[in-house]
Amino acid sequence: MDTVLEREEAVEDIEAATLDVRVKQIRYEGKGINSYELTSLNGKALPRFEAGSHIDIHLKNGAIRQYSLCNPPAERNRYVIAVLKDENGRGGSRAVHESISAGDIVTISKPRNHFELAEDAKQVILIAGGIGVTPLKAMAHELEERGVDFVMHYCARSAEAAAFGPELERMQRTGQLRYHFDDGEGANQLDLRALLSKPTPGTHVYYCGPGGFMAACADAASHWPKGTVHFEHFKAPEQPKREPTGTVQDGCDVTIASTGLVVHVGPNQNFSEALSEAGIEVPTSCCAGLCATCKVRYLEGEVEHNDFILDDDDRKEFLTICVSRPVSKTLVLDL
Repeated sequence: MDTVLEREEAVEDIEAATLDVRVKQIRYEGKGINSYELTSLNGKALPRFEAGSHIDIHLKNGAIRQYSLCNPPAERNRYVIAVLKDENGRGGSRAVHESISAGDIVTISKPRNHFELAEDAKQVILIAGGIGVTPLKAMAHELEERGVDFVMHYCARSAEAAAFGPELERMQRTGQLRYHFDDGEGANQLDLRALLSKPTPGTHVYYCGPGGFMAACADAASHWPKGTVHFEHFKAPEQPKREPTGTVQDGCDVTIASTGLVVHVGPNQNFSEALSEAGIEVPTSCCAGLCATCKVRYLEGEVEHNDFILDDDDRKEFLTICVSRPVSKTLVLDL
């Protein structure tokens, strides 16, 4: 009976974490990019959010996708996301562009943040690649509000592919925003190594963008002190497929701490699939190790962490069930 009650409470918690909103307007922001303004159904203030936060969008086809909030966090009357239509993606951005219209009611999660601004930063460097500008735009608004010195470097293929032009024009005039376009002259290209050559005490770096851009930023900032460089992937980097080896080639036995139930995770399964088959539902969303919706504490065992969201300290006690793999033959989950 206790187990049934716990599962019912878990479902209630999931439902309480979502809300229905209305799509007030859709606006063209740049080549292939639309912004979506979401407002409450009853005119009341929406839950607060911090710069760097994202929401889940529950699409009509059943998919769930994550998008960063890009409007000023001080606003309580609306959420704004921007979506680049990716013809080579998993279909989420196409579904947003093709199936969501102004006036629609959509279900979203409440805002979550795994990309927080440091409270003690004296200066901030924001580096955006393409649609990765969305969380950094909200950070720029927040830093302006706090009175923190910052500069945002916005890299895009062309001026037409850069979003929020009119809205960011004032920051460009003040020198807080600098554009770098692939089709621009050589002097306009961003030299990441030069930009990040000398770490300055009190300065923090934030970057977000596509895979190659992320790798270049990580390389250029590799010598910065721990805790001063922050990033967020909006798409999981390509990973080589690995076959199960060693002690876990036959899988892993996972014990549920609260009940003692043992669930076998096969060599070609992830934790999420095995737990679901055993009737243990843990909320998942991105299924790519990007959002931490399925973060679970583990009490015993060794884990191969394949996520792109948890830091080293988190990984000592948490795993993401969508992409983590067992290293030991037994594991105990705090469920």
